[in-house]
Amino acid sequence: MIKVFGHTSPDTDSTGSPIIWAWYLNEVRKTPAVAVLQGEPNTEAAWMLNRWNLDKPEIIADVAAGDQCVIVDTNNPAELPASLAEADVIEIIDHHLLAGGIKTRAPINITIRPLACTATIMHDLIGDDMARAPEGVKGAMLTCILSDTLEFRSPTTTAHDRAVAEKLAADLGVNIHEFANEMFAAKSDVSAFGDDALLRMDSKEYELGGKQLRVSVLETTAPQVLLDRKAALMAAMPAVAAADGADEILLFIVDILREEATLLVPNEFVKQVAERSFAVTVTGDSVVLPGVMSRKKQIIPVLAV
Repeated sequence: MIKVFGHTSPDTDSTGSPIIWAWYLNEVRKTPAVAVLQGEPNTEAAWMLNRWNLDKPEIIADVAAGDQCVIVDTNNPAELPASLAEADVIEIIDHHLLAGGIKTRAPINITIRPLACTATIMHDLIGDDMARAPEGVKGAMLTCILSDTLEFRSPTTTAHDRAVAEKLAADLGVNIHEFANEMFAAKSDVSAFGDDALLRMDSKEYELGGKQLRVSVLETTAPQVLLDRKAALMAAMPAVAAADGADEILLFIVDILREEATLLVPNEFVKQVAERSFAVTVTGDSVVLPGVMSRKKQIIPVLAV
């Protein structure tokens, strides 16, 4: 049984894409496969599962020797199971930069394309067999694309991502704007999460100037709810960083509607990173970054010390 999974702290794409590809392997390729997750899905991903009547995949802590694995929505070993080297990786489908470090036992299929969403790539790979896809698979695919593109607001959005989303929405009889508003409302409801969970909810590990960073992004249509917790979030950062083997946490609160990010600035190091990376002057414990929406395209590539 092939295990299909994405990165730790699964967002919508890393929850939906394993489901999509496991369906394809089972129903089209006739190869037994199962979608699994590396952690609890975020609020938007959980909403997606409920909206399209999809079962929540099993959550795994690791993989074992001999497990056949398909990796989706990442190729970064820091975001993958600790024992991945003992397993048998047979395929990678992703839309992030090539991180390197994964070793395989034989040549494999690797598809990495400069699109906004892994689900868009899967749509293309599945091709004409998309006509066979059930509503839940198409719905997951649409949700993933709208999530990763922030309803086409993100600079990572391509014309192809948009065209695929519009085709899926038409097939499903979904109004994209109304549907996206429901998604973002679910994403913005963080009332049940503690500060440590929020810092880990959507994060990537990144090395900068010899320091290990956890670069966290919270996308919301209600940024003030998070900004009201600013002091508590910053107070929780040292313990979360220490527990996760990081030196610092960079937390960006992305306002989906205003199309800007607010970076919390708990110390001099983060202040230096903010000023050198984004050409801003920091005067308090946060700084607004107009137009910054994408960690992949506008945050990670410009970080500097």
